[in-house]
Amino acid sequence: MLPPCIYTIGLLLLLFLLLPDDVLKSVKSSMWKEEVECLKWLDCHEAASVIYVNFGSTTVSTPQQQIEFAWGNANSNHPFLWVIRPDLVMGGHTILPQELMDEIEERGMHVSWYPQEDMLAYPSICLFLTHYGWNSTLESISYGVPMLCWPFFADQNTNCRYACNEWRVGIEIGNNIKREEIEGLIREMMGGKKGNEVREKALKWNESAEIAIKEGGSSHTNLELLIQELAQLIEV
Repeated sequence: MLPPCIYTIGLLLLLFLLLPDDVLKSVKSSMWKEEVECLKWLDCHEAASVIYVNFGSTTVSTPQQQIEFAWGNANSNHPFLWVIRPDLVMGGHTILPQELMDEIEERGMHVSWYPQEDMLAYPSICLFLTHYGWNSTLESISYGVPMLCWPFFADQNTNCRYACNEWRVGIEIGNNIKREEIEGLIREMMGGKKGNEVREKALKWNESAEIAIKEGGSSHTNLELLIQELAQLIEV
């Protein structure tokens, strides 16, 4: 008996973009209420100028780690949008120091949730600080956004290794979170030599992804083949 066929059909997110606008309008997958006001805030910033911070739906941090990340972003002097889930911090929500809130008042915005793929596609987003889960990996590559990676558990360390060492679309953050390291890595990614190299790689992967989902591309072709095989099974 022949083994079953294996079809590589990645980057479904971009394949969805080929559908008419109204097809998926009623489909929502957000786990929390979406705070749409963040879009107006993003519209007030120049293209490729905002850092997007999101550690996904399951990663948690300690109160001190949250503060270090916050100060690192604030001290970088770049605007940032940070998605802070209600259950992000171990032991409950952490109240950030007033000194920090005053520092980021003009440059930082916190929301409890907004669909990540929409954020990464936004023109003003230029860097993604992430836990590096597989969905985040594909979404970031799909839109050509370079990453600062803070893997937490499960497949995230493997994803991070590939992103930073093989694909070279990201830089890993050390386990011992310090605001100085976060600040330095953000500054490097926003204008340093290494950051420019990573950004160029991210854009090349984005180009490859867009080719793959077009008619005749690998993902588009394999999806068509899968549908044909499933249709034949139904007929039998």
